Amino acid sequence: MAPTLPPSGRAQIGVRTQIWPEYGGRVTTLRTAHTCDLDPAELRAARALMDEAFDGDFSDHDWDHGLGGMHALVHDDSGLLLAHGSVVQRRILHDGRSLRVGYVEAVAVRPDRQRQGLGGRVMGALERVIDGAYALGALSASDEGQRLYLGRGWQEWKGAVAVLGPGGATPLPDEEPPLLWGVDLDPSYELLFDWRDGDIL
Repeated sequence: MAPTLPPSGRAQIGVRTQIWPEYGGRVTTLRTAHTCDLDPAELRAARALMDEAFDGDFSDHDWDHGLGGMHALVHDDSGLLLAHGSVVQRRILHDGRSLRVGYVEAVAVRPDRQRQGLGGRVMGALERVIDGAYALGALSASDEGQRLYLGRGWQEWKGAVAVLGPGGATPLPDEEPPLLWGVDLDPSYELLFDWRDGDIL
């Protein structure tokens, strides 16, 4: 199979691209690629999309959390980035087990292209990655995003959440519960997330 050529023109291995016709004759491209297969210009475009979609309320820690895994990117036929999301590996402890989790980060759609199904296409690509590579999926949802995720079958965690930090296990009773994908865990046992800088969830 020949390597896919991204917008930069660099040949890359392990990149999946789908072309979607839209109403009005427009064409959009859904591409999945690892962080290492995105060139600096593509990463800058994705980072700028976060600032635009979140109205500046997206920190450098938030951006760092979305790197190092698989990205889903939707471009229009001019090459403009319309939507983005990524899934990265994390670990959680639950009922004596360490589970490999595909954690969804940095999901955003350009404000002028929202509610046109682009977020659903990004999530479909990320869910495919989770189903093929992880024990389960997890994410922390905004109020707006939660409607999208629950409508796709994500489930709100009903148990306690804690983090395994430098000082040991620390409960997080005030955190919004994460949403989970692809597994039914016993809520009588807490979810103990790995530590990271910035927001834990």
